[in-house]
Amino acid sequence: MLPPVTVMRVERVVYGVPNLDECVRFFEDFGLFPVDGQGPGARFTTQAGQVVELRPTGDPGLPAPVQDGPSLREIVWGVDTAEALEALAADLRGDHKVWADADGTVHTLDETGLGVGLTVTAPTPAAPAYSGAQFPGANRSGAVTRVNQPLGPPGRVRPLRLCHVALDIPKAGKEKAVAFYTGRLGFVPTDRVAKVCVFMRAPGDTDHHTLLLCHRPDRAGINHCAYEVARVDEVIVGANDMIERGRPRRRRYQPRHRGGPRPRPVRRGERHRRGHRGGAGGVPHVTRRRTRRPLTDPAARRRAAAPAGRRDRPGDDP
Repeated sequence: MLPPVTVMRVERVVYGVPNLDECVRFFEDFGLFPVDGQGPGARFTTQAGQVVELRPTGDPGLPAPVQDGPSLREIVWGVDTAEALEALAADLRGDHKVWADADGTVHTLDETGLGVGLTVTAPTPAAPAYSGAQFPGANRSGAVTRVNQPLGPPGRVRPLRLCHVALDIPKAGKEKAVAFYTGRLGFVPTDRVAKVCVFMRAPGDTDHHTLLLCHRPDRAGINHCAYEVARVDEVIVGANDMIERGRPRRRRYQPRHRGGPRPRPVRRGERHRRGHRGGAGGVPHVTRRRTRRPLTDPAARRRAAAPAGRRDRPGDDP
């Protein structure tokens, strides 16, 4: 039986990249902090202490890729205690190849072949993501520090934390792939979109999801990693910073997930003629669709035919 709380968050993501210098510049432009570390490659950290590790593609210590080109090779999950780490490792050893590093990090592969690591979590003390003193101008839940004052520009944007990772998994065997995380690592499903994906949350996390498994017809791969910033202004300013540093402009901005097919764009003037589901960030904004009914009441017919200034005036009804 697994401990009641085990996996807390994404602790480290490990990439295999062919051009290390170019990838280092990308994460520097992205706003992560470079940190020292042992072994080949480069390392960056979020303000919450999570690590992004870059290694050359030929590094023999990397798990095999699940897709071509530069790619995520391993997700290392942080667990709350050394006892929980050992309990998870012991359970996996029954039917998975498991090995450990000198620092105690445990490694294996999930059902899709992606590297999975487990280590005792080491969050930054008083992580700035939840510190009102660190962001005196940005009001957050439980930390309201600005009242009746304008909000200043954010300056250089630095991601607070790595929120979740989304993976592509083949539809064949998807139930087994999901069961590895829910049954072996204790993840809790939070949303299931039929034939599309499964959202799941690490047992020690409070977000809607920490991991997303997207069902693909015939392939596995990496979908995306999501990072949190302090406020919505930093989403826009951070994207502009990347563009100014020569990064390609994205065609769309989508701050939230939306399961299922996307609605077609709403044409100019059409918004009030039908139910509009194109709200900001994929949140449905539904307006009631007005249905024209036949006018059977004589008074209603007279009101509809009357000039605008005379409608609903006293004396129109018999």
